[in-house]
Amino acid sequence: MTDFHGDDFHRLARARRDVRSGFRPGIDVDDDVLHRILASAHAAPSVGHSQPWDFVVLRDRAVRERVRDLVHRHRDAYAASLPRARAAAFASLRVEAILETPVNVVVTSDPTRGGRHTLGRYAQPRMGTFSTVTAVQNLWLAARAEGLGVGWVSFFDGDGERELAALLGLPAHVEVVAYLCVGHVDGFADVPELEQAGWSRRRPLRWAVHHDVYGRRGLPGEAPMDLVDETVAAIEPASQEARGAARERLDRMTKPRGSLGRVEDVAVTLAGVADACPPPLPEPAVVAVFAGDHGVHAQGVTPWPQEVTAQMVGNFLAGGAVVNAFARQLGAEVCVVDIGVAADLDPVPGLLPRKVSRGTADMTTGPALTREQARAAVEVGIETARDLVAAGNRCLLTGDMGIANTTAAAALICAFTGADPEVATGRGTGVDDDTLARKTDVVRAALDRHRPDPADPLGVLAAFGGLEHAGLAGLVLGAAALRVPVLLDGVSGGAAALAAAAFAPAAVGYCLAGHRSAEPGHTLALAYLGLDPLLDMGMRLGEGTGALLALPVAQAAARALHDVATFDSAGVVDKDA
Repeated sequence: MTDFHGDDFHRLARARRDVRSGFRPGIDVDDDVLHRILASAHAAPSVGHSQPWDFVVLRDRAVRERVRDLVHRHRDAYAASLPRARAAAFASLRVEAILETPVNVVVTSDPTRGGRHTLGRYAQPRMGTFSTVTAVQNLWLAARAEGLGVGWVSFFDGDGERELAALLGLPAHVEVVAYLCVGHVDGFADVPELEQAGWSRRRPLRWAVHHDVYGRRGLPGEAPMDLVDETVAAIEPASQEARGAARERLDRMTKPRGSLGRVEDVAVTLAGVADACPPPLPEPAVVAVFAGDHGVHAQGVTPWPQEVTAQMVGNFLAGGAVVNAFARQLGAEVCVVDIGVAADLDPVPGLLPRKVSRGTADMTTGPALTREQARAAVEVGIETARDLVAAGNRCLLTGDMGIANTTAAAALICAFTGADPEVATGRGTGVDDDTLARKTDVVRAALDRHRPDPADPLGVLAAFGGLEHAGLAGLVLGAAALRVPVLLDGVSGGAAALAAAAFAPAAVGYCLAGHRSAEPGHTLALAYLGLDPLLDMGMRLGEGTGALLALPVAQAAARALHDVATFDSAGVVDKDA
């Protein structure tokens, strides 16, 4: 038995950092130290004991300069692919220390090593490369134990990896797994550099531990948690103290009191959401477009074929929809969530495959969803909010896509507000009078059939759907639990916010109404929620377009609290002093 101390290792594992800055110039890494580090890496486990790794140690500055130039080209290409707000944040990040460190180590994998009959690789050829990562982690931990910092450089696409391989003289069958920069540092930060910079957040462990089946979350020794109940319990009312501080600061700013009108209300709301004055700027921002199909389409409530839902999802992912154009203009991201599209969608960047079911059932003949499906859809929304916030987004915008979803939205609005279908049902995509009358009758028939209890939001969502509305309700709840503002789009966003408010009334305090849709039900929903829309442009497209147009208002309101001087600080006489 060795004198290995478990507590020491756990502290070491928690203290491991991806280091890119703070390296000490001119201090080399001793050969004996490097030997020990590489020996620890070489002691890692591997599939079938194949030991697929090799280590290329780079000290020659000329070689490292060529690698640095290669990395910069690919870093710039990555930056050009980012939405503007993300690109601005990325520009401030230090992403490599190739020349600042005295030694670079390239960890490679030979997936052919071990021969044809390597244990564990017969069914999973990828395991050779995967197990090389254990050597990388051993190297990283050993370096930390020696007081050395390690930074992983990963800005290589396929072409970049081939260029790097050629530069290093690697055989064609050998893969680059990791490029590491190793050197002495001034100190180790308490949290990762990307978290310090606000690029992303660490997900709590309890989000990542599942028991027996995926989705039954909880730490060891805890009963599996109920994601919806836990999220609702975490939602606190918006901070009145921060709201008051924002009002007080707005009154002291170098402008006549109240002269910014409703922009001041937005600033106060954002301060209350964040429990801080000034609040964080609501950027980067992301539109989460939840997409799903509806069984009620069979009742002739729209002339558009159901296939358009999947086709428009493809358009979003290709960047050709209005929401994409608006997002590009404003520097926001578009994230598409397949929560219930009836068609199968190919995996592509920007698509979250979270399908609960292939559309809903017809709400006029029975419940659109089971309670289990409705709950699963709300959980998808909560998880989406968590992931988007953990990725560094500071404002979430609601978006939706689903042929016939304004019919479901009208039913939801009637169920939660008590409005009559004649008043709440609109023309959606622009239906004619006959179709509008049929659509209104369908909403009335569904309400008469189900008679849901508005105090049971899960039951209401199950009765009428849609999956995108349930997902958006979860998005609102998840954002509120994390104190992140939500900009609501049109009638589907309003219907979802009603459901979120039925789960947790305090969630409304985390919402801003981006605009007033031309759909009449949206006005009813906003009035019930007590939200005044920031814009009224006569829009009825959905997708998140109205919320996007309102985003600059929210960002400007927060910016004013940050940047505008007070009378005292500017030396300007206040007439009311």
